[in-house]
Amino acid sequence: MIEQSGRPSDGIDEPGWVAAHDRLVESLRDLIRIPSINPPDPPGGELDAARYIAGVLEDAGVPASIHEPVPGRGSVTGRLRGDGTGGEPLLLLSHLDVVPAPPERWTHDPFAGEIDDGWLYGRGAVDMKDLLAMELEVVRLLAAEARAAGRDPASDPIPGLRRDVLFASTADEEAGGFVGAGWLALEHPDTLRAAAAINEAGAVAVHVGERRIYPIAVGEKGVTVYRLTFHGVWGHGSMPRPDNALLLAAEAVARLAVPTPARLTPVMRAFLDGAIEATDGEARGLLQALAAGAGDPGALAALCSPVYARALDALMRDTLSPNVLHGGVKYNVIPGEAVLDIDVRRLPGSSEPAMEALVRERLGPELAAVTDIELVVASDAVVAPYDDPGGLFPVLESVVREHDPGAIPLPFMLPFGTDAKHLLELGVPSYGFSPLRQPPGETYLDRYHGVDERVSLDGLRWGLPVLYDAVRRFCG
Repeated sequence: MIEQSGRPSDGIDEPGWVAAHDRLVESLRDLIRIPSINPPDPPGGELDAARYIAGVLEDAGVPASIHEPVPGRGSVTGRLRGDGTGGEPLLLLSHLDVVPAPPERWTHDPFAGEIDDGWLYGRGAVDMKDLLAMELEVVRLLAAEARAAGRDPASDPIPGLRRDVLFASTADEEAGGFVGAGWLALEHPDTLRAAAAINEAGAVAVHVGERRIYPIAVGEKGVTVYRLTFHGVWGHGSMPRPDNALLLAAEAVARLAVPTPARLTPVMRAFLDGAIEATDGEARGLLQALAAGAGDPGALAALCSPVYARALDALMRDTLSPNVLHGGVKYNVIPGEAVLDIDVRRLPGSSEPAMEALVRERLGPELAAVTDIELVVASDAVVAPYDDPGGLFPVLESVVREHDPGAIPLPFMLPFGTDAKHLLELGVPSYGFSPLRQPPGETYLDRYHGVDERVSLDGLRWGLPVLYDAVRRFCG
């Protein structure tokens, strides 16, 4: 007999969870083996992944729709029914596409889904086919419960659900989501419109000494990309000159790379307050100094992973990162033009016009006079409510604590963007919640777009019932 503790997941016996974990791992391996690379060359990988998922859903008795706004670029959606008494649906959101993975740099084939010493390797293992596979398995479990009760999951309410559950896995997130979630939001908004959404990148354990902090993403910084074109004078390389466009660009890079002043947003204040309360000793002192605006993230890196220290620093200021520079035609030709792309990430409260003004100020009058500034992309910061007692965030907090009594779940922001921005126009708050309890020393954020991307099998085993309970609690 299973001792009932009030968790919905306790209604499934141990053999049931073993089978669910096995299905989850096999689905994740199958998805990794579909190279849904973005940019696609040629297109087709995302559509193949969408078709695979549609097949899994339909095998479970859940009707699925494939959306292909651009040939080869596919997304997939589905719906489970509640009894309609609980309000708007819960959206389970994920994306199908992954970034490229040069295989010569990996110790495992990035598209083989290999398992080695308790880890599953492959592009997409954490960004974000792991959550996709977990969400898919939760839908399968709920559909199976309907069938066990003599109901048809294609049309009948799932036992115990008062809200519908929407499932959407989309193309193109890694390039802005405009032919994925963005297109669905415009053309098929009912596939995404919900009371709240569970999305990627959150509730992954960060070990601080003996404590485990689970940052749950309630927001993300705005994304702005500028293209700067510097106009110098063409000439012969044997006679150097100061108006070489590459020299102008190099000076701009140095000026733009200076960090902006720190600014603590309400979300990060809440995170730091919670982290300070949860820690002691040197770590506590460093966090207190950061919260007071006098800390050094570099010092914090000595106590935790450097990547987490960098992320924390990025979440306490607007950032400007010069990332792509093009210029020159031949070694002996002084370039008269150079082009620099800069990635600007804006905190809530920072506007795009203010960022352009900052770029011009950093360049200075003389350099700005020979520079064209083009706005390439702009999206605002996203922040979801995290203090509403009837919202999704308290449910996410509680299920993490129930599955890890030592857990410290805290609201957090992401330094990067997700498809949450496309839900903004629909009024759907999005929460990063891909629950994993990975071992100490594993730097989850380093795996994003990195070499040897991997996820812990034990972490998936822990996270699946956590996600199941979050869905059941919010929709029950």
